[in-house]
Amino acid sequence: MKKDMRKSDVKKQIIVLALTAAFVLPGATWAAEGKVQITPPSAVMAQDQLKKYYEIPNFRIGGKYNLDADPESWRDGGEGGTTLESLGAAPLRAAYIAVGTPKRNDKGEIVNAVIINTYYSGDSTWMYNTWYEGQPLNAFSGGAVVGPGRTIDTNRYYVVFLDALGLWGASKPSDGLGRKFPQYSYFDMVQANYRMLREHLNIGQIEVATGVSMGATQSWVWGVMHSPSGFVKAIMPIGGTTASDGDDAVGQWTFRLGQAAIESDPVWRKTNGNYYDLPLDQHPKQGLEFMWSILQLTGYTFPVRSSTPWSTLQKEVFYWEPKGDETLTYINRTKNEDMVDYWYRNESGFNYNINKELKRIKARTLVVHVDTDQWLMVENAKKAAQAVQGAYFASFPDATAHYGVFKAPNVLKSTIQAFVENTFTTNLPGVGGGGSGGGGGGAVAAPAAKPAGLAK
Repeated sequence: MKKDMRKSDVKKQIIVLALTAAFVLPGATWAAEGKVQITPPSAVMAQDQLKKYYEIPNFRIGGKYNLDADPESWRDGGEGGTTLESLGAAPLRAAYIAVGTPKRNDKGEIVNAVIINTYYSGDSTWMYNTWYEGQPLNAFSGGAVVGPGRTIDTNRYYVVFLDALGLWGASKPSDGLGRKFPQYSYFDMVQANYRMLREHLNIGQIEVATGVSMGATQSWVWGVMHSPSGFVKAIMPIGGTTASDGDDAVGQWTFRLGQAAIESDPVWRKTNGNYYDLPLDQHPKQGLEFMWSILQLTGYTFPVRSSTPWSTLQKEVFYWEPKGDETLTYINRTKNEDMVDYWYRNESGFNYNINKELKRIKARTLVVHVDTDQWLMVENAKKAAQAVQGAYFASFPDATAHYGVFKAPNVLKSTIQAFVENTFTTNLPGVGGGGSGGGGGGAVAAPAAKPAGLAK
């Protein structure tokens, strides 16, 4: 398959772009237990009733994880971290949606779990609504991914869609602490969900840890933290990164611009981000609108952007004093988002780098990436795959650039399904002189390192 984008593909993706712009939540005030919430508990409130919660008392956020030590030493988070209780808040809260068929060992532990980590601005409801069988947004991913007989087969696996610490249903700054909330890390995100999976759902084995974008980044961290013990048997990061500090100059630059956009907001500058004493209708939104506009400049390939009518694009272009449809996409979107929450999410990535820790990964590994991604560069993903013994690498081009990650399980269906089910032979499906990955095509590389432990 050629790497360039055909005109028909570009036109098709302009339609997808317009559809994506419609994936925003209407503004509302959310009430729970008599309290007004600044943001809703779910990104897709139509699926909110499916979400479950678990509290983890005295979990230390923002501490240092000594990966050379016994994992039990960081069971409650990193050394030197801060508990939410010590700041006068409720215990850390994890959130998830579980589907599928659990298989248990003699101890009653579930041993066939597949976990799906969420992306930068999403949660379990959004991934469920795009990937699970029969949901309204399946088309965004090119069809359902999770369900009976699907790429991730719920007749074979117990599938857990996860929220991530910092947004939506999981504990987050906008719950009440604001900028007193401890600065969390990707290690904290993973460890909090580990506690929930082990203690609440009684999961004793993760067959595959996967996710797209930041969900893929968490999948890498799952491999570093919990594959040496054998708890995680395989990881499949789709469009993630192993470093978002200076080792990923483009990613760092992109999100530094986003952070500067937040901090440029007049209300943020006046209050230094401590605006929670203001009425809800006076909470700052323009910095967040500006951030989304900056990110979306490279959210799709330039052929898609340059071929899109201005009447569509102006809804995503930031204006300090918008008129008509100007900035409308992000004015609508940010009605249910909070700037401090995103400020923390950005900060969690600026010093993230596990490149020196990749040698710890003992799990089967398939790294999937979009060749045309303009946020997270494909060359970085290839280097990360080469650092893991036995890892495989698969990629494909897509006019939606980074957003192609959502459709990867359908574009590379036979490859990804074979990996999830551990039915690889000595070669990847479809590999033969740079052949197709199956299920729609795409370039698939040979093993990134010497194969280890693949099924024969």
